Amino acid sequence: METRELRYFVAVAEELHFGRAAERLGIAQPPLSRAIGQLERRLGARLLERTSRSVALTGAGEVLLAEARTALDAVAAAERRTRRAAEAPTGGAGLVLVSKAGAANELVAKLLDQYAAEPDAVGVDVMLVGPGLQEQALRDGRADVAILHAPWDDVAGFDTEVLTVEDPAVLVQAGHPLTGRDAVHASELEALVGLPAPRWPDREGRYADGPGPEVHDVTQLLQLIALGRTYLVAPVSAAAQAGEGVAAVPLLGAPPVTTLLAWPPQSRSRDLASFVRVATGA
Repeated sequence: METRELRYFVAVAEELHFGRAAERLGIAQPPLSRAIGQLERRLGARLLERTSRSVALTGAGEVLLAEARTALDAVAAAERRTRRAAEAPTGGAGLVLVSKAGAANELVAKLLDQYAAEPDAVGVDVMLVGPGLQEQALRDGRADVAILHAPWDDVAGFDTEVLTVEDPAVLVQAGHPLTGRDAVHASELEALVGLPAPRWPDREGRYADGPGPEVHDVTQLLQLIALGRTYLVAPVSAAAQAGEGVAAVPLLGAPPVTTLLAWPPQSRSRDLASFVRVATGA
């Protein structure tokens, strides 16, 4: 298979519409349809169920979509990291650390200070992205290492080290009825909070339909919580960053929030290895 074919297939699989996929790719629809047909014949599998009104993925198509995304990310990562290495003035590419904007600020600052004190430390650029976008930046090569948060971020396929483990809490508007309780159980959270959950973007930056507000960054989300428009399940430490107007209530019956350092398993960077060593105290 060629990367061109994989890009074509991913566009159709994500749009589930040949016309929109062709427009997204900047090509005409007939050659796109021919390319998908040729790919199906080569694989000996039907990838899409087509009718005059709809396009749907088959089981084989769902498998190829996941594998194609991984393959395309790997190709993009190799290209970006190679260019960065070539463009570095001293031959050292440095490191790019990606983190969710507004989250784990104190932790990131501490890691950077500790690493900068190392005699062989290289420059570290910090990339701050919207909610849920750190993982994609790491997969496609824009970043070398990421701060991720389980159970929400996808850490599959990465090497990881645990940085902190915290109890979860519910962040709500100060004065919300929940703030009069010592704790709330996860099984009764939805009924008691009485607010729509925030909507997070997918890997393409799109939002599913729903009543909750679209989340673009942590600052915006905290303002919406302070206004009584939504709520957030977060580590207890997030309450200290929330500011006035937001209160935290301990959440029982939910998994702890684990903050991890993640990086590609195929990395052979000595600079990255040194950064991980310092960050984990190894």
